[in-house]
Amino acid sequence: MTWHRVVCAPSAPDQMDGVTAAMFAAGAEGVHEDGATVVTHLPESADVDAFVRALRAADGAATITIAPLEEVDWSLAWRTRIGAHRLGALTVAPPWLADGLPAATTVVIEPAMAFGTGEHPTTRGVVRLLESTIRPGDAVADLGAGSAVLAISAVKLGAARAFAIENDADSIANAEENVVRNGVATQVAVLEGEAALLLPLVAPVRVILANIISSVLLELLPALPSALAPDGEIILSGILQEERPAMLAALAAHGWRVVAEDAEDVWWSVRAAR
Repeated sequence: MTWHRVVCAPSAPDQMDGVTAAMFAAGAEGVHEDGATVVTHLPESADVDAFVRALRAADGAATITIAPLEEVDWSLAWRTRIGAHRLGALTVAPPWLADGLPAATTVVIEPAMAFGTGEHPTTRGVVRLLESTIRPGDAVADLGAGSAVLAISAVKLGAARAFAIENDADSIANAEENVVRNGVATQVAVLEGEAALLLPLVAPVRVILANIISSVLLELLPALPSALAPDGEIILSGILQEERPAMLAALAAHGWRVVAEDAEDVWWSVRAAR
């Protein structure tokens, strides 16, 4: 179906409401203001001439432009919204942007239903904090692993093994595919189940990662120390900046000290040790 883009610039600011009302009355299903113009889209079945007459009746001096919309293959166009992200030593990228990038420092993630493609600030915050946290030979537990991007990143940064723990069955297949795609299948184990139940079974680990909503993080805090090696550390994310004071208070109450912080947009991530 061919659609028409209709842009109307009212002759004066006080004509904006009248033009908008005229668009709806003439059959527009939705409009939006774009600066000093009002924009809508009409299907090919619409009577465009009648639509223009209705706008002229509302504002005879308005400037009206009509242009066909280009046909878009949305099965491919969505890819333009996914980028490659350089995060310290690592780059997180989708497969179609990973060609030519060094495999050792590139985390290739196929966008799917699982969370964690590098597009969200919380994922990026954890990866940035990971670089100064991981030591060669570390064991890592990634709680709420989603796409396994963080577990894979830990191994690419030098961890010997990582456990990607995820309770969403729909994410497991994507996580397993990403682990194989990045050549770390012998080092990253994808485990399906609740973090609180599985974490003791993989302990002790030196680093625990958890990019989950803050309410779940608070529930998990008491269980983390017993799963860590004596010199263990945690990286928590999924926390809004406005929640930072409450999370800092909770960390202190459970015997944690903040080692480093990362903030991007409205999101906050923290690295902490006992």
